[in-house]
Amino acid sequence: MDIDEVITLVKSFDGAAAFTVSEGDGSPELAWGDTFFYYAPNGKMPQATQPFATIVTKNYPEDARSRLDRPGIFRVNIAAGRSAFESYTAAQAFETNDDAGRLDVVMAHPVYGSLGWLCVLNPGQRTSAATGELLREAYDLARKRYERRNG
Repeated sequence: MDIDEVITLVKSFDGAAAFTVSEGDGSPELAWGDTFFYYAPNGKMPQATQPFATIVTKNYPEDARSRLDRPGIFRVNIAAGRSAFESYTAAQAFETNDDAGRLDVVMAHPVYGSLGWLCVLNPGQRTSAATGELLREAYDLARKRYERRNG
C-alpha cells in the first residue's frame, strides 16, 4: 500500500474523512504533509477529538526511532483498540523493541504504544490486509464514540 491507497481505503468508510494538512490551513508547520483520519460525517475536521489513525512522513521531536527521514518511508499509526493492540503485540516486547524502523511489520507505536496505538511502516505484502483491517477497527471505534457523544 502506498499513501494514496491508505487514504482511499479510509475515505471509503462511510463518514470517514482524511485531512492532509498544509501551509495556510492553520496547522503547525511540522505537521504539513501528514494525514489525519477522523470519523467526521459532516466532512469537517473535529476540533476536540483525536484522530483514529494518521500517516506521518517525517520524524517528529522525540519520535525519530522509526527513521522516517529515509527516502520514501511513511508510517501509518492506528488506534485500533486494546484488544487489537494486545493481539498484535502479544509476541513482541515493545519495551525492548530496538528497531522501530522495520518495514511491513505491525508493531506497537514507538511513542504511543503504551496508549494502545499500533503502527506499520510502508505496509506491503505481509501487512496490507492487516493494516486495512486495523484501520477498519479504528474507524468503527471512532464511529461508536461519536454516536455515543452525539446521541
